[in-house]
Amino acid sequence: MQEYPDHVQSFLTYLETIRGKSPRTVDEYALDLRMFLRFLKRHRGLTDKSTSFDEISIHDIGVDTLKTVTMNDFYAFLNYLAREKGDTAATRARKVSCLRSYFKYLTNNLHVLTHNPAEFLEVPKNPSRLPIYLSLDESMRLLDAVEGEYAARDYAILTIFLNCGIRLSELCGMNLSRLNLSQRVVRIVGKGNKERLVHLNDACVEALTAYLATRPTEGVRGEDRDAVFLSRQRRRISGRTVELMMKKTLERAGLDTELYTPHKLRHTAATLMFTSGVDVRTLKEVLGHEQLNTTQIYTHVGDQQLREATQRNPLADVKRRKKAGKTGEKEEDSAGIAAESSED
Repeated sequence: MQEYPDHVQSFLTYLETIRGKSPRTVDEYALDLRMFLRFLKRHRGLTDKSTSFDEISIHDIGVDTLKTVTMNDFYAFLNYLAREKGDTAATRARKVSCLRSYFKYLTNNLHVLTHNPAEFLEVPKNPSRLPIYLSLDESMRLLDAVEGEYAARDYAILTIFLNCGIRLSELCGMNLSRLNLSQRVVRIVGKGNKERLVHLNDACVEALTAYLATRPTEGVRGEDRDAVFLSRQRRRISGRTVELMMKKTLERAGLDTELYTPHKLRHTAATLMFTSGVDVRTLKEVLGHEQLNTTQIYTHVGDQQLREATQRNPLADVKRRKKAGKTGEKEEDSAGIAAESSED
């Protein structure tokens, strides 16, 4: 017996074959829909109360049930996620996006619904937070802390993260056949299976050249032969291996291992580029974002830049004007600055 009803299976297939979503994204949508449909059955009293939530079957939920879904059902589900599951606003927002796409598909593609009940379902407000990133000095400390048998590989990985701002999955998926050091570019598969061209600077080219001179070739099999970065087992490096390597390097550098992750190096690259004068639209292309507002979360500035900005205001040195009057006080000059005394 299949776990998902036909209309869910159809939607998941549509996401992967037509929308080009990655298998990981499709799996996440499947889990989100399963949770919603399980909640719907329990909320509507369509399952035995003694059945645990994780054991509620959804294969029998038909279109007739979905036709009765209202906004109140969505609100109840979101309340359940927040109160019972403890989901963050970002997690709930992803589930809302899934539900909106699913019911839109049922309405506009399959035409099994006459109206989309999730059309006006709002995304939970996600409190904005400043990205966490390494300073330039901390970035140098991290690079200087690289050591060990795989130092050339690890240094190249961290250098690419800090200079190019690519995602962890993009780095692990880098292929030799898509790497051209003479032209200083590498073509990678980004989010949503979309290809993009990443330009490599001097530091990246030098680090990659040094690593490739030590990269093993014997004992590498199948598709792993095309992988740029290999693990100890001579397989394509995994995200977990990169995370563990980075944690050890952070420890040696005296940096917080709980605070910084490979994704924080993406924040770091974006921050360093922006504060060095790269405009936000160029940064959008570098990071592979579809929407400009996604890039804008990286365009924060630190306290030092804020202090410098206020100091550059032409009114920064202006003092309060003193009114000339009976007290015999000296008048101030037209700039609002007290006239210099004869003692100066």
